[in-house]
Amino acid sequence: MKRVITISLVVLGALMLATPALAQPQTAEAAAASAVGYRYIAAGIGFAIAVFGGAIGQSKVAAAACEGTARNPGASARIQTMMILGLALIESLVLFALLVVFAGIK
Repeated sequence: MKRVITISLVVLGALMLATPALAQPQTAEAAAASAVGYRYIAAGIGFAIAVFGGAIGQSKVAAAACEGTARNPGASARIQTMMILGLALIESLVLFALLVVFAGIK
């Protein structure tokens, strides 16, 4: 049994080494298409990082606003105004990142 496994692994290794020898050379169009695919992947990862950062920022702003309102209910109107302003600025940064992603894909 051990001999069969060894022979199988040797045959598998030989087949794996032979694969690049049978591959066709890459054309210029295929290389360009591959580069475009990598751009899309990089854009998606970059935008995901921007969205993650924006979500963390928005959650901290909301938590701080709730805590401030709980400590001083009389100032809740001013706190809410500042919270909405902060959330809008954070969201604008995420939308700016989306714009940069779409500009970078072209």
